[in-house]
Amino acid sequence: MAYENKNNDYWDIVVQPKSTFFQFDFKELWAYRDLILLMVKRDLTAVYKQTILGPLWMFIQPIFITIIYNFTFQQAKLSTDHIPSILFYLVGQTFWVFFADCLTKTSNTFISNAAVFGKVYFPRLVMPISIAISNFVKLGIQISLLAVFYFYYLITTDDLQPHWIFFPAILFFILLLCGFGLSLGILFSSVTTKYRDFNFLITFAVQLFMFLSCVIFPATMFSGTKQFVVLCNPVAGALEAIKYVLTGHGTYSVTLLLINSLITILFLILSVIMFNRTEKSFMDTV
Repeated sequence: MAYENKNNDYWDIVVQPKSTFFQFDFKELWAYRDLILLMVKRDLTAVYKQTILGPLWMFIQPIFITIIYNFTFQQAKLSTDHIPSILFYLVGQTFWVFFADCLTKTSNTFISNAAVFGKVYFPRLVMPISIAISNFVKLGIQISLLAVFYFYYLITTDDLQPHWIFFPAILFFILLLCGFGLSLGILFSSVTTKYRDFNFLITFAVQLFMFLSCVIFPATMFSGTKQFVVLCNPVAGALEAIKYVLTGHGTYSVTLLLINSLITILFLILSVIMFNRTEKSFMDTV
């Protein structure tokens, strides 16, 4: 498939398979930025199109889950690392859902868009990127809810000792969550085209992974080697770093964050390689 100029002298665009294992064309993706924005709009409107409460579900869901976590795990007397329990679970839930959405929604990229991919050409990475951007919009809305609770506890209690100077670093931690979620999602999307068993595995695996990511308990519950292994998980490392910046409590380590960043970068490179290999022939197996 190609497009020809008016004089028929040469081809303006030639669509051909990737020539290398790792090929990421920023220029081509930028050329399709309008399509990315269109996909973002679709993702944001389609979910709540026929609901009564609409976008209010972005607030209702984290509030109810936080209340359930607070009731359940406070009964079990789990530590919240000196952070007010409601705030502790709300912080974990807000950023965990962002990561989980990046993973699960990206993991169905080839299967859910097979009809579109089979009819027209555009860079396949447009889909994962649009999912990430729409998740950033949702996260921004939910952070406004988190901010209300955060400043309430900041004013009414002495439990929070925020590190204001590190607040800009929260954006880096969010990008870390996004990058790791996208990398895992893209890897899963590459294998689910052939092995549909992974569709069932993803839901199960994400639920288990939450219990390894310091969402409902702090890293201080562990010590020594166990704590190091837990925090090598980029999700756990990012969540603990966010809690440290916001509340002054949490396990913060530059070394661990460097390890988390390296793991995320390696997974992203691997995922792009797998994605490029799969997109050449996925229409034959989907």
